[in-house]
Amino acid sequence: MHIWNLNLRHLRAALEVMRRGSISAAAQAVALTQPAVTQGLARLERELGRPLFERRADGMEMTDAARLLQPRLEAALGHIGSPRVTMAQVRAMILVGAAGSLAEAGQAGGLSQPTLHRAVKDLSLALRRNMIERRGRGIALTEAGHRTLRAFRLARAELVAALTELRALDGVEVGRVAVGAMPLSRARLLPGAVATFHRAHPDITITIAEGSHAELIEPLRDGDLDILIGALRLDNPPVDVDQRPLFDDQPMIFARPGHPIMDLSDPWRAIADYPWVVPPTGTPLRTQWEAMFRAGGLSVPVVPIECGSVMTVRQLIRDSDFLTLLSPDQLSVELQAGVVAQVGAAPGDLRRTIGITTRTGWRPTPVQADFIMALIAAARGIGGTIS
Repeated sequence: MHIWNLNLRHLRAALEVMRRGSISAAAQAVALTQPAVTQGLARLERELGRPLFERRADGMEMTDAARLLQPRLEAALGHIGSPRVTMAQVRAMILVGAAGSLAEAGQAGGLSQPTLHRAVKDLSLALRRNMIERRGRGIALTEAGHRTLRAFRLARAELVAALTELRALDGVEVGRVAVGAMPLSRARLLPGAVATFHRAHPDITITIAEGSHAELIEPLRDGDLDILIGALRLDNPPVDVDQRPLFDDQPMIFARPGHPIMDLSDPWRAIADYPWVVPPTGTPLRTQWEAMFRAGGLSVPVVPIECGSVMTVRQLIRDSDFLTLLSPDQLSVELQAGVVAQVGAAPGDLRRTIGITTRTGWRPTPVQADFIMALIAAARGIGGTIS
């Protein structure tokens, strides 16, 4: 089944029964009659295809399914907040937020524009804040709309995880792992982990989004990604994420074979004499590149080309006298083929900590937890030291 078939009112009633152990107490908490709560529970159990409670004379005893479901409901309904919100409104808001227009949202969700517009308007009335505003011929989310959209996306992620875990009770593995891959994870760490995980869980889908930390952190916060893999932000860590170190990486200086700097007896004094291609200001590698010059007692040169794409960087250094600073893992194939050359280690003890970033409070499903274990094993396999 899909989460959109669920009724939020029934989920709230079920959660109160879980908390209080009786239908009468739950009915008072959600301002419904006892027959309404009983009917809602029956419908929810039919939707889920399993009982959530054992009816006893002294109250309602939770089944294993209910015990598994409770923390997910706590989180999902906590994100949604108001009991006035319906599942149709949650879905409409997510569709509009993803598409950016009512027409595109309607096509994506198979709903009419009037239906979407009415759902978002009703949501604005229920929460007493405008979600969208007109901009020219189109629409845009307000600041309140953006906050609400993120909350609804996180609620969706919790409910999807809940259904996945319920299927696991039947011995059926379903679901996905959504990974944000930063540059340093793509050469060996992530491929090794994916291969190991897929052998153990061939029916689980792995989706990989490539990008920089700046490009991937918001999808992680929105719940669209489960984890990020790459260089951790240890100097100024975001307050709403958790970071787990895997190993330290030592960047090296690279050039083309035959580069003039390769013939020097002391190449370090000449590293400021050649053009560099490095990532933009503010990235960990750029910060370390600047520290490299200071550690060597040199002025930091002007950077003519800023680029975070390893593919572009390696082509530039192959075809010119540019130098760059990268992890040996990122150019391992080119090094073996002899099309790039390693000048040497950078002056100073330059190291980047590579690891896993997740949302604070995120609870992985069993298969997501297994994927993290595969990452840890892959880090050990390439000589990484677990911090």
